[in-house]
Amino acid sequence: MSDLAERIRRKDSTLWKPGNVSANRLGWLDLPTGFVDQAADLHSWANNLDAETVVLLGMGGSSLGPAVLSAVAEATGRHNGRKLVVCDTTHPTTVEQAPFEGSMVLVSSKSGTTLEPNALLAYALSRQPDPSAYVAITDPGTTLDSLAHDRGFSRVLTNPSDIGGRYSVLSYFGLAAAALVGFDPSELLASAAEVDWEQAVALGSAMGEAALSGTDKVTILAEGPWASFGLWVEQLIAESTGKDGKGCVPVPTSRPEVGPDRFTASLEMTDASQIGGEFFRWELATAAAGAALGVDPFDEPNVAESKANTKAMLDNLPLPSEQAASATELEGWLQRNAAPGNYVSLQAYFPFGHDAELEAARRRIGDRLGGMAVTAGYGPRFLHSTGQLHKGGPNSVLAVQVVCSADRPDLEIPGSDYGFGTLIDAQALGDLQSLRRHGRKVLRIEADSLEEILP
Repeated sequence: MSDLAERIRRKDSTLWKPGNVSANRLGWLDLPTGFVDQAADLHSWANNLDAETVVLLGMGGSSLGPAVLSAVAEATGRHNGRKLVVCDTTHPTTVEQAPFEGSMVLVSSKSGTTLEPNALLAYALSRQPDPSAYVAITDPGTTLDSLAHDRGFSRVLTNPSDIGGRYSVLSYFGLAAAALVGFDPSELLASAAEVDWEQAVALGSAMGEAALSGTDKVTILAEGPWASFGLWVEQLIAESTGKDGKGCVPVPTSRPEVGPDRFTASLEMTDASQIGGEFFRWELATAAAGAALGVDPFDEPNVAESKANTKAMLDNLPLPSEQAASATELEGWLQRNAAPGNYVSLQAYFPFGHDAELEAARRRIGDRLGGMAVTAGYGPRFLHSTGQLHKGGPNSVLAVQVVCSADRPDLEIPGSDYGFGTLIDAQALGDLQSLRRHGRKVLRIEADSLEEILP
């Protein structure tokens, strides 16, 4: 095994920049062999549940892995028929449509203090007040841990505290959802245990070194039943490497995309059970990329910054007004600002259910700009994933914030002085403020539909 792979296996904190937080973030390395008993318990638990629908409340690492596992299970015929609804947004339309009544509610938060899951939980309890319908996943001793026990949740899954959110998919945070939708979690861990560490680390080192030389857009080809995998790996790479003005810009796509600044990688799966290995391979690769870049791949300073901006806005209501351009102004702005080495981040503060329109808009922008890398995601979901890269990574982003002008409810958040409509507006404005503070080029536009984006 290469020296780098062996040092990662030994949890050598000197691999990363001085002052890194790896000392309490490397527990994920032990999961393939150390979480086997918990995996077997989850399989038995899930098989004995009567719930036909599960609503998962979480953000970032707590939600994206489960979303991918559910999509892959369905696309490959592994799905057991139980519906998993991932609610990792504060858009009032999507929140209001979540089927809380009669469902099991899985509340997933490492810290137990994250704003979005707490607001979603308060709302869920107003529609599904039976505590026996709830399960919590959190670290030991958190406020969510205490609340779940005090309220009498049916189960509390206490995760090892030395695992960061985006590296937690092979712990309770991902495996509970895997079991609920039809996977045997033990199979996923067995697949992870078979990963070639040296090959994975070589991939990450090459990715990081390429980024230092200017080839920093990582085209990840995720096709067919694996297309959803891009949602998880994008978060992992972006939030881990986008620091100190450096970073790898992940561009998950279902079609080949090439260019002078593209580093291309593909997935290595032929069967759904291999997804556990693919998760672990990319975690190892990303840790190695962080070492090559000289950054700490386990912290997320600029995610915390956007959270603080949102809180400040909510503490000083009403929200300030902010001028938005029309969608017709976007193309001119892009043409004036685009330069070699840039990438576009399309940030849609829209309700869920517009994936096809969002992907079509992403492709139109890339085609119009001669193949420039373009990423796209829903707000505020991306704030807990690629948002770190936009502020902390290289100053090459052209950020396009798209706010929805269509009518929507301002759904009440029980116990708060504001509703979900105000919350998502505060998140958009807080991130806009953060992007500007970091000198990023950003345009805020208003549209009724994503089809208005470069029609």
